[in-house]
Amino acid sequence: MTRLASAFAKPHPALVCFLTAGDGDTAANLDALVEGGADVIELGMPFTDPMADGPAIQAANIRSLGVGTTTADVLAIATAFRQRHPDVPLVLMGYANPMIRRGPDWFAAAAKEAGIDGVICVDIPPEEDDALGPALRAAEIAPIRLATPTTDDKRLPAVIQGSEGFLYYVAVAGITGMQQAAIESIEANVSRIKRSTDIPVAVGFGVRTPEQASEIARVADGVVVGSALVELVAEHGDDAPAKLRTLASSLAEAVRSAR
Repeated sequence: MTRLASAFAKPHPALVCFLTAGDGDTAANLDALVEGGADVIELGMPFTDPMADGPAIQAANIRSLGVGTTTADVLAIATAFRQRHPDVPLVLMGYANPMIRRGPDWFAAAAKEAGIDGVICVDIPPEEDDALGPALRAAEIAPIRLATPTTDDKRLPAVIQGSEGFLYYVAVAGITGMQQAAIESIEANVSRIKRSTDIPVAVGFGVRTPEQASEIARVADGVVVGSALVELVAEHGDDAPAKLRTLASSLAEAVRSAR
């Protein structure tokens, strides 16, 4: 069983926590999330035009790029994380340019060597899977697809086909961290997706509080939290690990007691 499969096979929904690589003391911040109870870590690859991300994560990208973070640095952070946490799933999330500029085979091999379990590429649609998907699968890395409220029943099979690890349901048709969808809408769409696939469905975009995480955990296989954590890094700097650990612990407790 893969690390991702194990995370979603626990007797409770998975808590997926996101941070941008190179923003603050990434190693200490990631360790704090694991200590707080994160089941899966998403590590954002900084990019100049993060079109799916709201102000908090955009600012984190700018801070990270401002200190010179490169793809090699992201992979080094991942490698060190894997050494410290051999059993915690680690997913890279980002955009096509940094992932394929040196070729998909190079990126897949480098990600595999770094201990990456899955990759979310925001701007490669299912119809262009050949740009990265085959290389990831050959390296035994899960290509994780995104579904949204506008992914209708006609397009859903294309999104599901070739997706591995989990399916990331984007709860709002917009950017990260700005609004939250009604739980009724989330429940209806997650139920619709799950009628078509056995892949776990994790819900993100707009999840900020333990109360929101608990609501979503009642209907989904996982809950993704990003902007609220990134904001703590921006606000607290060197003191961020303690704040991240506290929030992750509250989120984990909410997710695990939801059912």
